[in-house]
Amino acid sequence: MSGREHGHDPLLPHGAQGVAAPPPSNSNDDLEVVPGFERENLQGWIPQLATEADIRAVIEKAFDYRGDVTITRKDGGESTGYLFDRRVGPTLADSVVRLMLATSSERPAIPYSEIAGIAFTGRDTAAGKSYEAWVKKYWEKRAKCEKNISIEPEALE
Repeated sequence: MSGREHGHDPLLPHGAQGVAAPPPSNSNDDLEVVPGFERENLQGWIPQLATEADIRAVIEKAFDYRGDVTITRKDGGESTGYLFDRRVGPTLADSVVRLMLATSSERPAIPYSEIAGIAFTGRDTAAGKSYEAWVKKYWEKRAKCEKNISIEPEALE
């Protein structure tokens, strides 16, 4: 977390922090449960990049995606890898994305202005691995009377 989410308000004088008031509640039990959030299933998605706003929005989704993307440049070249960095500037030419390539140790920087298309080609490596999914599996095993139920890491591909 950063900024406002972490209790820091950039509008306050340097060093001062805002204190968030607790949410109104009729019961302490209401505070015990925090709703989760749904992640979009972007795997296999090939969005249309018609406007500058489309390009910026899709790059933000690609940055949050936990799998590989394939970027097609306007010159016809393609790069496939994990989008680990993006630097946003005032224009598309001033903004760049950086990839960890799937096939080499290179980390190319590609200006937004050179991007013709983005495809979400890799598998989302964290899909279905939420705490809620683990709890569901735990209770299924518990219902089958399994013993020594523990958290074990899944094998990497």
